[in-house]
Amino acid sequence: MTNPPPTPEPAAAAETPGSAAPAAPGTGHEAAATTAATGSAEPGDSRTPGPRPPGGPKRPTLRSDLRASWPDGLVALLITAAIFVLLYLRIRAKTSSTLTVMPFMADAGGFWMYFLSQAFGWSALLWAWGTVVLGLMLSGSRPGRLPLSGPRLERLHRTTSLNTIALIAAHALLFGAELVRHDTASWNSALATAFVESLVPGGYDSGTGRIALPIGQAALYLAIPLGLLFYVRHRIGPRTWRVLHRCVIVVYVLSVWHTLLYGTNVWYDGWFRTSVWLLQLPIAALLLLRLARPARRSEKLPGRPPATAGGRTRWALRLGGRLAVVAVLVALVAVVAGGHDGGRGAPPEDTSSTHNHD
Repeated sequence: MTNPPPTPEPAAAAETPGSAAPAAPGTGHEAAATTAATGSAEPGDSRTPGPRPPGGPKRPTLRSDLRASWPDGLVALLITAAIFVLLYLRIRAKTSSTLTVMPFMADAGGFWMYFLSQAFGWSALLWAWGTVVLGLMLSGSRPGRLPLSGPRLERLHRTTSLNTIALIAAHALLFGAELVRHDTASWNSALATAFVESLVPGGYDSGTGRIALPIGQAALYLAIPLGLLFYVRHRIGPRTWRVLHRCVIVVYVLSVWHTLLYGTNVWYDGWFRTSVWLLQLPIAALLLLRLARPARRSEKLPGRPPATAGGRTRWALRLGGRLAVVAVLVALVAVVAGGHDGGRGAPPEDTSSTHNHD
């Protein structure tokens, strides 16, 4: 007679995917559906999950989450429309700093597609922010009271992740369409040029875009595979998935960096640019709380380093990560309080752009 296998320890944290949900490096997160909801192995187990028992809960699929994402997507489109109207009216009233950077865009009707691309970019950043916040809430020790149940928050995290990918893609495609629209060359030549400039890193060689566009493209190209890995998690194993999912925070960091570099609405010092920095405070605070109170015992930081060399290395890395987040939090507070947020103080000398085909 054989002894029954030991009962695995219940998962302490949920794990959900996210286009911009952090893990534990300079920021990072491990959020996904609970074992009961996904049939996956325990968070500390590297084994590939076995067959699901008959009648058990169904594993979330990409198809089911796409069907569930439409309410969140509708809200995203409504907010995008509101942002577009705001940007358009500010151009018409000549109160937008975009005109200081690119005066030729004073014709709001002529460049409406560019402003629509900007609107999708802003809503993508907002949805990425929300995905990060949800991921951090779900990955650590959860508060006693939440506005929604754990499974509903996990599904919301997954749907905001999918909608973030869609919003980033719409932002990039509309930017390319705007280039085609104002190109006087033949349609096939204009299409090829726009494809290179909007989707190929290094293809855009005008002004700040030479740096900012590859950063945004990297965010898009990382968001797609990292955000969708959750749906093959049972095939690659939870440990591999967690390691890869911790890289998702890079998508969010790149998105913010791209915005601060290339968003003409936030080029200059002022409350609008400072508010972008202000939004990062809750993320840094939640990440610090996540690291200080990890859900898994294996991630807790002992008071003293272990005796083994490998244990000391892991201890030093965890301590360094916590100190780095503290430093980032202090820096954010200093930026917001002081108003010195890296914005420009005067218009650039060269305001040329490939948008200007006059």
